[in-house]
Amino acid sequence: MRADSEAQVIEAVRAARADAAPLEIVAGGTRRGVGRPMQGSHGADLAQLDVSGLSGIRKYEPEELIVTAAPATPLSEIVQALAEKNQRLGFDPADWSQLLGSNGVATLGGAVSADASGSGKLRHGPARDSLLGFHAVNGLGEAFRGGSRVVKNVTGFDLPKLMCGAFGTLAVLTEVTFRVYPRPSHSVTLCLEDMTIDDGLAALRKIGRSALEPTGLAYLPGALLGEAGLPDAGNGAALIRLEGAPQPLEEKVAMAHGLLGRVSARRVEDGIGLFSRIGSGALFAGAVGDVWRVLVAPADAPRVAKDLNASSWLADWAGGVIWLAAPPQDAARIRAIAAAAHGQAMLLRAAPDQRASLGLYAPQPPALAELTARVKAAFDPLSLFNPGRF
Repeated sequence: MRADSEAQVIEAVRAARADAAPLEIVAGGTRRGVGRPMQGSHGADLAQLDVSGLSGIRKYEPEELIVTAAPATPLSEIVQALAEKNQRLGFDPADWSQLLGSNGVATLGGAVSADASGSGKLRHGPARDSLLGFHAVNGLGEAFRGGSRVVKNVTGFDLPKLMCGAFGTLAVLTEVTFRVYPRPSHSVTLCLEDMTIDDGLAALRKIGRSALEPTGLAYLPGALLGEAGLPDAGNGAALIRLEGAPQPLEEKVAMAHGLLGRVSARRVEDGIGLFSRIGSGALFAGAVGDVWRVLVAPADAPRVAKDLNASSWLADWAGGVIWLAAPPQDAARIRAIAAAAHGQAMLLRAAPDQRASLGLYAPQPPALAELTARVKAAFDPLSLFNPGRF
């Protein structure tokens, strides 16, 4: 069934509730291959609620740094509209479609639901830090909203954060409002060549702790440098992206060189394009095996990367997220290494049977699982929305 308005979403959800018939929520469809494959009762195909008609920018106030849009609005449309006013989404939404081999259109709501933050998260935080408010329909077929259209809002529960990363399991989004940020006129990417894991990630953490406000900090081992277009960068490269107006940017570059000491850094072309490929996982599109995102504290990243011992991997967010490709039989080991570092391993791309067996994340501790179940029941008591995806 298709819904082109909030009223039609309400009607569809109430009908599904009356029939106790779960729904797969679909818009652009580029992230359908993430998480457990979903099925209806007794293994039947799940009915789809197509909300791709909920598209378009509803209200854009450049002077207030706020944009409101329907959730199925293509990311490309949002990016273009903001760029015309020299603005952008701060969390640098990541389009996983190349990695997942998807033919659909990446949407704003999909990025929110997946909490798909790119390299720009370093400067402005993840999607949940930019989502000011939303309208949605819950599992009772009721329209509700959370947050507001103002940046400073402290009234009530902070529901927008719950929607980020819920993968459509709590509610059907019908409108989202984001804070946006000025788009710097210039960008420079510095490449520290022939760096070991320890030295490269240490340099990135030093820059990350400084006042330089980097918008990209990534480490690429030698095996991935050719794929990234840096074949002459030695056995490993630490990449630093800095942005700003020309003169302040040159001052940032000089300060970065001062912080790095004797480590030499050269400028590389197309830093924004390179970091887009890093943040979206596009460098692993042709990788053999499962693709994981391991979230850890940056200080633990060198040890975790060595323990993972993957042939194809990289670290973004100064080590806060490690991307890797690994054979299916390594799944238990990867999850154990992440857990030992008090982190989390997300299985982003795998065959359907592997996703069905492992799920998106490792099982939660009992107390957290109980809390998660209570939150789910409050929004969707019959588990109508994307059942079993987690």
